[in-house]
Amino acid sequence: MTFPRDIPVHTIPVPRLETERLLLRGPEARDFPAIAAYAMDAERTKYVGGPRESEFAVWGSFIATIGHWIWHGYGFWTLEEKATGQAVGRIGIVHHVGWPEPELGWHVFAAGEGRGLAHEAALAIRDHAGRQMGLDRLISQIHPDNRRSRALAERLGAVQERETNLLGVPCLIYRHPSVLEDMVP
Repeated sequence: MTFPRDIPVHTIPVPRLETERLLLRGPEARDFPAIAAYAMDAERTKYVGGPRESEFAVWGSFIATIGHWIWHGYGFWTLEEKATGQAVGRIGIVHHVGWPEPELGWHVFAAGEGRGLAHEAALAIRDHAGRQMGLDRLISQIHPDNRRSRALAERLGAVQERETNLLGVPCLIYRHPSVLEDMVP
Protein backbone atom coordinates (compact mmCIF):
# COMPACT_ATOMS: atom_id res chain seq x y z
CA MET A 1 0.00 0.00 0.00
CA THR A 2 1.28 3.43 -0.85
CA PHE A 3 1.70 5.78 2.03
CA PRO A 4 3.32 9.18 2.63
CA ARG A 5 6.64 8.33 4.32
CA ASP A 6 7.51 11.79 5.58
CA ILE A 7 4.65 12.10 8.07
CA PRO A 8 5.86 13.35 11.44
CA VAL A 9 4.99 11.47 14.60
CA HIS A 10 2.11 13.16 16.39
CA THR A 11 2.57 14.46 19.90
CA ILE A 12 -0.91 13.74 21.23
CA PRO A 13 -0.64 12.58 24.83
CA VAL A 14 -2.26 9.17 24.44
CA PRO A 15 -1.76 7.19 27.65
CA ARG A 16 0.37 4.08 27.14
CA LEU A 17 -1.14 1.05 28.81
CA GLU A 18 0.33 -2.43 29.09
CA THR A 19 -1.16 -5.85 29.58
CA GLU A 20 0.59 -9.18 29.80
CA ARG A 21 0.85 -9.54 26.01
CA LEU A 22 0.06 -6.09 24.65
CA LEU A 23 1.28 -2.53 24.51
CA LEU A 24 -1.69 -0.19 24.06
CA ARG A 25 -0.52 3.01 22.42
CA GLY A 26 -1.64 5.86 20.24
CA PRO A 27 -1.92 5.51 16.47
CA GLU A 28 1.33 5.72 14.51
CA ALA A 29 2.03 5.99 10.79
CA ARG A 30 3.44 2.45 10.75
CA ASP A 31 -0.04 1.15 11.66
CA PHE A 32 -1.58 2.31 8.39
CA PRO A 33 -0.98 -0.87 6.32
CA ALA A 34 -2.63 -3.10 8.95
CA ILE A 35 -5.53 -0.69 9.38
CA ALA A 36 -5.98 -0.38 5.61
CA ALA A 37 -6.03 -4.17 5.20
CA TYR A 38 -8.71 -4.40 7.89
CA ALA A 39 -10.76 -1.43 6.66
CA MET A 40 -10.86 -2.60 3.04
CA ASP A 41 -11.86 -6.18 3.92
CA ALA A 42 -15.59 -6.66 3.28
CA GLU A 43 -15.92 -9.67 5.58
CA ARG A 44 -14.16 -8.05 8.54
CA THR A 45 -16.06 -4.77 8.30
CA LYS A 46 -19.55 -5.95 7.37
CA TYR A 47 -20.92 -5.06 10.83
CA VAL A 48 -19.06 -1.76 11.25
CA GLY A 49 -20.13 0.19 8.19
CA GLY A 50 -18.63 -1.97 5.47
CA PRO A 51 -15.32 -1.73 3.67
CA ARG A 52 -13.64 1.52 2.70
CA GLU A 53 -13.39 1.77 -1.05
CA SER A 54 -9.86 3.16 -1.27
CA GLU A 55 -6.67 3.87 0.63
CA PHE A 56 -7.66 7.53 0.55
CA ALA A 57 -10.90 6.75 2.41
CA VAL A 58 -8.95 4.66 4.94
CA TRP A 59 -6.49 7.53 5.37
CA GLY A 60 -9.36 9.88 6.28
CA SER A 61 -10.64 7.57 9.00
CA PHE A 62 -7.10 6.91 10.23
CA ILE A 63 -6.46 10.64 10.64
CA ALA A 64 -9.88 10.99 12.29
CA THR A 65 -8.66 8.59 14.97
CA ILE A 66 -5.97 11.11 15.89
CA GLY A 67 -8.51 13.93 15.75
CA HIS A 68 -10.77 12.04 18.13
CA TRP A 69 -8.00 12.06 20.75
CA ILE A 70 -7.58 15.81 20.29
CA TRP A 71 -11.30 16.58 20.40
CA HIS A 72 -12.40 14.27 23.24
CA GLY A 73 -9.21 13.33 25.06
CA TYR A 74 -9.88 9.67 24.35
CA GLY A 75 -10.06 7.41 21.32
CA PHE A 76 -8.76 4.16 19.88
CA TRP A 77 -5.53 2.66 21.14
CA THR A 78 -3.48 0.52 18.77
CA LEU A 79 -2.94 -2.97 20.15
CA GLU A 80 0.68 -3.85 19.60
CA GLU A 81 1.64 -7.41 20.39
CA LYS A 82 4.75 -7.26 22.60
CA ALA A 83 6.25 -10.47 21.25
CA THR A 84 6.15 -9.38 17.60
CA GLY A 85 5.70 -5.60 17.53
CA GLN A 86 2.78 -6.18 15.18
CA ALA A 87 -0.43 -4.10 15.28
CA VAL A 88 -3.23 -6.62 15.91
CA GLY A 89 -6.23 -4.34 16.40
CA ARG A 90 -7.66 -1.10 17.71
CA ILE A 91 -9.77 -0.79 20.82
CA GLY A 92 -10.91 2.30 22.63
CA ILE A 93 -13.60 4.78 23.45
CA VAL A 94 -15.35 6.72 20.73
CA HIS A 95 -18.16 9.26 20.80
CA HIS A 96 -18.98 10.08 17.21
CA VAL A 97 -21.70 12.40 15.99
CA GLY A 98 -24.98 10.54 16.44
CA TRP A 99 -23.68 8.25 19.21
CA PRO A 100 -25.85 8.38 22.36
CA GLU A 101 -22.81 8.32 24.69
CA PRO A 102 -19.16 7.20 24.72
CA GLU A 103 -18.71 3.66 23.45
CA LEU A 104 -16.10 0.99 24.11
CA GLY A 105 -15.49 -0.37 20.62
CA TRP A 106 -13.06 -2.74 18.94
CA HIS A 107 -11.59 -3.65 15.58
CA VAL A 108 -9.58 -6.86 15.64
CA PHE A 109 -7.22 -7.51 12.72
CA ALA A 110 -6.70 -11.01 11.32
CA ALA A 111 -3.41 -11.37 13.23
CA GLY A 112 -5.19 -10.69 16.53
CA GLU A 113 -8.19 -12.99 16.25
CA GLY A 114 -8.95 -15.97 18.41
CA ARG A 115 -6.28 -15.47 21.09
CA GLY A 116 -8.10 -13.43 23.72
CA LEU A 117 -6.15 -10.26 22.91
CA ALA A 118 -9.28 -8.13 22.43
CA HIS A 119 -10.62 -9.25 25.80
CA GLU A 120 -7.28 -8.50 27.48
CA ALA A 121 -7.07 -5.04 25.92
CA ALA A 122 -10.73 -4.13 26.48
CA LEU A 123 -10.47 -4.94 30.20
CA ALA A 124 -7.41 -2.69 30.57
CA ILE A 125 -8.95 0.15 28.58
CA ARG A 126 -12.31 -0.06 30.36
CA ASP A 127 -10.55 0.03 33.73
CA HIS A 128 -8.42 3.02 32.68
CA ALA A 129 -11.46 4.83 31.25
CA GLY A 130 -13.42 4.43 34.47
CA ARG A 131 -10.65 5.13 36.96
CA GLN A 132 -8.61 7.76 35.12
CA MET A 133 -10.95 9.40 32.60
CA GLY A 134 -14.27 9.44 34.46
CA LEU A 135 -15.91 7.21 31.83
CA ASP A 136 -17.55 4.44 33.82
CA ARG A 137 -20.32 2.05 32.69
CA LEU A 138 -19.57 2.46 29.00
CA ILE A 139 -21.75 1.05 26.24
CA SER A 140 -20.87 -1.05 23.22
CA GLN A 141 -23.05 -0.75 20.13
CA ILE A 142 -23.18 -4.05 18.26
CA HIS A 143 -25.02 -5.24 15.17
CA PRO A 144 -27.42 -8.05 16.18
CA ASP A 145 -25.81 -10.48 13.71
CA ASN A 146 -22.26 -9.83 14.94
CA ARG A 147 -22.03 -12.94 17.12
CA ARG A 148 -18.29 -12.64 17.81
CA SER A 149 -18.58 -9.06 19.01
CA ARG A 150 -21.62 -9.89 21.13
CA ALA A 151 -19.72 -12.82 22.68
CA LEU A 152 -16.80 -10.53 23.54
CA ALA A 153 -19.13 -7.96 25.14
CA GLU A 154 -20.76 -10.69 27.22
CA ARG A 155 -17.38 -12.14 28.20
CA LEU A 156 -16.50 -8.62 29.42
CA GLY A 157 -19.61 -8.70 31.61
CA ALA A 158 -21.67 -6.32 29.49
CA VAL A 159 -25.42 -6.89 29.41
CA GLN A 160 -27.76 -6.16 26.52
CA GLU A 161 -29.70 -3.07 27.55
CA ARG A 162 -31.85 -2.24 24.54
CA GLU A 163 -32.36 -2.49 20.80
CA THR A 164 -32.09 0.60 18.63
CA ASN A 165 -30.85 1.81 15.25
CA LEU A 166 -27.48 3.40 14.61
CA LEU A 167 -27.14 5.32 11.37
CA GLY A 168 -30.21 3.48 10.05
CA VAL A 169 -28.86 0.01 10.92
CA PRO A 170 -30.16 -2.29 13.69
CA CYS A 171 -28.04 -2.09 16.81
CA LEU A 172 -27.92 -3.64 20.26
CA ILE A 173 -26.71 -1.50 23.14
CA TYR A 174 -24.65 -3.44 25.67
CA ARG A 175 -23.93 -1.81 29.04
CA HIS A 176 -20.60 -2.59 30.70
CA PRO A 177 -20.33 -3.04 34.45
CA SER A 178 -18.89 -0.31 36.64
CA VAL A 179 -15.20 -0.46 37.39
CA LEU A 180 -15.71 2.01 40.24
CA GLU A 181 -18.16 0.02 42.36
CA ASP A 182 -15.29 -1.78 44.07
CA MET A 183 -13.57 1.51 45.03
CA VAL A 184 -13.81 2.62 48.64
CA PRO A 185 -15.20 6.20 48.98
